[in-house]
Amino acid sequence: MDRFSEYRIMWVLVFFDIPVETKKQRKAYANFHKALIQDGFTMFQFSIYVRHCPSRENADVHIKRVKLSLPEYGKVGIMKITDKQFADIELFECLNKMSRQPLVQQLELF
Repeated sequence: MDRFSEYRIMWVLVFFDIPVETKKQRKAYANFHKALIQDGFTMFQFSIYVRHCPSRENADVHIKRVKLSLPEYGKVGIMKITDKQFADIELFECLNKMSRQPLVQQLELF
């Protein structure tokens, strides 16, 4: 199988709804957000962050890291999809189809 197949390359999506009403909740949100950024996630939309992974195994490593940084409050979802599925996402803004802005491609050394 091709090492760079669009079916082997994965994207990890983390979507969350974390309350920020109290100082403790704001701190938990900030820590979770910081952990995502430090692990190479980028904002896709408000409260949705994505990370490119070269394989399922690598995606699983990053999913474990997200799980280790889960906040005490709120809801967090984690989804793993193939590069092919990610490429098929259609984005709209006020009924107008948006052209996809290229996400920052990460340099990965093997």
